[in-house]
Amino acid sequence: MALLYKSDPVRGQHWQALFAEHAPDIAWRAWPDIGNPEDIEYLAAWQAPDNLIQLLPNLKVLFALSAGVDQLDLSSLPSGLPVVRLLDPGITQGMCEYASWAVLSLHRDMLRYRQQQLSRDWQAHMLQPAANRRVGVMGLGTQAQRILATLGSMGFALSGWARSAHQITGVDCYAGDAQLPAFLSQCDILLCVLPLTEQTQGILNRHVFAHLPRGAALINMGRGRHLVEDDLLDALGSGQLSGAILDVLQEEPAPADHPFWDHPQIVLTPHIAAMTQPATAFGVLLENIRRHQRGERMVGEVDRNRGY
Repeated sequence: MALLYKSDPVRGQHWQALFAEHAPDIAWRAWPDIGNPEDIEYLAAWQAPDNLIQLLPNLKVLFALSAGVDQLDLSSLPSGLPVVRLLDPGITQGMCEYASWAVLSLHRDMLRYRQQQLSRDWQAHMLQPAANRRVGVMGLGTQAQRILATLGSMGFALSGWARSAHQITGVDCYAGDAQLPAFLSQCDILLCVLPLTEQTQGILNRHVFAHLPRGAALINMGRGRHLVEDDLLDALGSGQLSGAILDVLQEEPAPADHPFWDHPQIVLTPHIAAMTQPATAFGVLLENIRRHQRGERMVGEVDRNRGY
């Protein structure tokens, strides 16, 4: 029995050492040196290789080395092959840290102060109490709920929206298309952590921006394809939005002539809000392998119909 790893080779060395120490019964293979393909029962990968089942005829589980699976073409995978997301607590911690930094940066007007520094303009602006700043989160899964708890400890007024109904202490929750305008109307800072599906692709668009209070700001920590980039530029140009912090783009890395690079109201980061860390993710992956071996349901199994 073997596990095939197909992702960053540097982090792969850390994964390999952990398996050697804690799970020596599971043979380690690193792409593209797969050895005897019939030995491989588990694949841990960011993206699956082409002709997956022809290549790995005895594959039993595909473990995505990410919290989301939109980078995988689920329709091309065998319907009976379980696909499991990696619910790494390190990813959740990283997302909370990034969300806190981004919300605080917008709340404390750091985009304006950055421009003032460049123009050597020493000018203070009125400070808004956190309780008066309304932060809305799109997506109410496990990571979003942890983000909301972190922001709640800072005193922000919180709301959340998802496709399905949720109840979260201290958060005004909205659900479905009918309640989306009401949710947006009271978001001074809108933060997106939605999974990317056919229903959510392009959801950050001119119609959504129009429902936000004038001067609101955007944080996108979901996926680049959530955002209609030209609509964001229009909203910033008209003053409907005052700023944006983006960790993801339609095309990554952004081409040199992308208008976001030099935009004074946009902060770009290169998809670094959170990264899978072998030290925190290994236990989650190994426990799911053991669950599969015992015939138990694995944590993070993807619902093909929902896409997450």
